Amino acid sequence: MKKRRKSLYSCQSCGYQTPKWMGRCPECGGWDTLVEEVITEGDRFQASPSAKRVATPEPESILAIETQEEPRMPSGIPEFDRVLGGGIVAGSLVLIGGDPGIGKSTLMLQALDGLARDGRRVLYVSGEESKGQIHLRSQRLGVSSGSLMVVTEIHVDAVLALLESQKPAAVVIDSVQTMYNAELASAPGSVGQVRETTMKLMVAAKKSGIPIFLVGHVTKDGAIAGPRVMEHMVDTVLYFEGDTNHIFRVLRAVKNRFGSTNEIGVFEMRGGGLAQVPNPSALFLAERPESAPGSVVTASMEGTRPILVEVQGLVSRSGLGTPRRTVLGLDSNRVALLVAVMEKKIGMNLAGLDIFMNVAGGVRVTEPAVDLAILAAAASSFLDRPLPEGAVVLGEVGLTGEVRGISQLEGRAAEIRKMGFTHFIVPESGAKRLKKIDGLKVSGVRHVAQAMEILF
Repeated sequence: MKKRRKSLYSCQSCGYQTPKWMGRCPECGGWDTLVEEVITEGDRFQASPSAKRVATPEPESILAIETQEEPRMPSGIPEFDRVLGGGIVAGSLVLIGGDPGIGKSTLMLQALDGLARDGRRVLYVSGEESKGQIHLRSQRLGVSSGSLMVVTEIHVDAVLALLESQKPAAVVIDSVQTMYNAELASAPGSVGQVRETTMKLMVAAKKSGIPIFLVGHVTKDGAIAGPRVMEHMVDTVLYFEGDTNHIFRVLRAVKNRFGSTNEIGVFEMRGGGLAQVPNPSALFLAERPESAPGSVVTASMEGTRPILVEVQGLVSRSGLGTPRRTVLGLDSNRVALLVAVMEKKIGMNLAGLDIFMNVAGGVRVTEPAVDLAILAAAASSFLDRPLPEGAVVLGEVGLTGEVRGISQLEGRAAEIRKMGFTHFIVPESGAKRLKKIDGLKVSGVRHVAQAMEILF
């Protein structure tokens, strides 16, 4: 049967397909994201003779399955290994995304250098830079291992042939949007190309046991460019967070089949590359002002690690008809909710005032356990009174003004005491079950009004 050519329009953001072009994608709402892709149709509806002879697999009891835990490969960067769940797993497919210039390629080159220093042969595949450019960057980063091999290639079949012949210990593809599959007529970076090349690389990683890292571009809203199905195919999804104007970078795991999610690693961008930050709490609080109104310290759990961060609030008179609400590093909807609680339950009239909230250091905090700290920062700036020296505030706030319990209170308290703080304001339910820690005063509160009395 003669093959027919057919066109489909695919959304480059979400993967939605339609036979007609539209200015706006009905699935994700993106404008001008539908791009034409030419596909070839043949006898795809006819089952091949081999498909009819496929053997039926025999189910096996889950209790009878024998497993063998394979040791993980350390990359030489403990913060990176922490996010991966303890090291690099053989045959894993890892997707790492982030804004341009955030440090994705730098981290991957440093990780491969750490593996190469242990005598492993590793491969760096670049579809965006020349070998000369990669060499110049490696000199700046201090990469000096001869076992780190570099190749510039965009054809995915050529990369797979290289994996089979060289058998490296680990591979980095920088980036997956530049990979090209000749079986598809669409251009590199399109939905079809990204989906098919990721599938081929996934199959190669599972068959060979070689861990493969895919560097991915992100869209304007911060999501990894390409179909969402790509994130479902990989084993681990890592996001590089942070402003390029800040020196701190946060590597966060949002999906991990071999470890906990929401685990983070903190790095500092320097002239010689990314440097690890083993004690993020000390770094984020290093420049905290003393006795400043609007500055509140809280403890956020990032995976299994408690991190102390400074929440800053500024409440000022507005010169506009509509007051501004600017929020950085926090959930803006959550901040609006807490402002309403302050007006209704504490009696603070904030309706005609500008409110600015920020988490110092460029880190993003989203858990509800920092609600009371957000409320305390806004109240401190409104009243122009600093919090008591050595105080740390923690607790979830409900719509009726009640302070609800939070999880992992013991780990947060230990980190607070280690950093030299002496007063811990927490929900009353947590204060009752918290073990006594020498040098740390614990105050339990049931309502936001009670917390305001203790703090101010």
